[in-house]
Amino acid sequence: MIMQKNWAQEAWKMTVEKVTRTSTRIRDRFPHASVDGVYQLEKASWWTAGFWPGLLWLVYRETKDITLKEFADSCEMQLDQVIVDYYKLDHDIGFMWTLTSLAQFKLLGSEASKRRALLAANLLAARFNVQGSYIRAWNPWSEGENNAGWAIIDCMMNLPLLHWASDITGDARFKHIAISHADMVLTHFIRPDGSVNHIVIFDPETGEKLEVNGGQGYAPDSAWSRGAAWAIYGMSLSYQYTGKDEYLQAAKRVAHYYLANMPEDLVPYWDFRLPEGVPAYRDSSAGACAACGLLLIADQVGTQEASLYRNAGERILHALYTNYGAWDSPTEEGLILHGTSHFPENKNVDVPLIYGDYFFAEGISRLNGNRELFW
Repeated sequence: MIMQKNWAQEAWKMTVEKVTRTSTRIRDRFPHASVDGVYQLEKASWWTAGFWPGLLWLVYRETKDITLKEFADSCEMQLDQVIVDYYKLDHDIGFMWTLTSLAQFKLLGSEASKRRALLAANLLAARFNVQGSYIRAWNPWSEGENNAGWAIIDCMMNLPLLHWASDITGDARFKHIAISHADMVLTHFIRPDGSVNHIVIFDPETGEKLEVNGGQGYAPDSAWSRGAAWAIYGMSLSYQYTGKDEYLQAAKRVAHYYLANMPEDLVPYWDFRLPEGVPAYRDSSAGACAACGLLLIADQVGTQEASLYRNAGERILHALYTNYGAWDSPTEEGLILHGTSHFPENKNVDVPLIYGDYFFAEGISRLNGNRELFW
């Protein structure tokens, strides 16, 4: 694949233009998946609520467009009611408040945003079960359901909120919880070959590992590609905060598995281990997230290794921009086509996803020299 000079600058320009344009309809609401070209909106309590304001903050950082700031600020304030309602809070507190409150605090120093992010960190820390050393993923989805022992690989991306809380307050409790959860992931989620479990179920009373659940992957022993992306980026972020070499080595091992199993066009199928007869839809969101993790690993390894990870991350982003971008479609609000949210439940398959758009924009911004992360 030949990458033209300055393609990342062009990609960023296209991203800014499209986000600015779509913001006139989406405004301060919470898009999740694009259906027939239009982003469907979710309640503020949905786990993806942070990605649109996070995308707005990425663009605002460059353009200083006050309208985008006002939309992002309003999204953040709407999340206050989610905290008050409480019952719908889960481990994705990290996704939601990192890309809203923490983003605004890092960019503008807002004291109100700092306070919100610290409150969110406390609520996330409260989900930690000392028996099993895991942060509980979800509350019951229906009356009578018991998922108190469920932990998922996605939570690696929520840990930076805890590390930040320790850094900003000097209170080590937050980072100890984050480290304990990441250590548990090393033991129970990341397999020797670098593939990754999605869900691990523990006995919440004893901490004993009971079983592995396939979750959004094809099967318990398959290899859900977005789970690999969460692990690559999440483990490299944990290394960034702690300097624990085990995390970097885990990120690299998953990255090597991921890169070895990428299709020719560099955008993964929704699961790397699909039997014949199962539709092999792509998941562009997994590609975008993995690319961000690869770019971070490149900054964390020696010069000799760095080019492997940097080139891989850049090539994935270029493939997404060139072959999966919806730049020329005035009837499509998404940036990146062909995401797969939850194939086993047939939810939002082969559509743009707001988190895919966010990670694509973050990766492109990084290629253009913006090194500070909201995470």
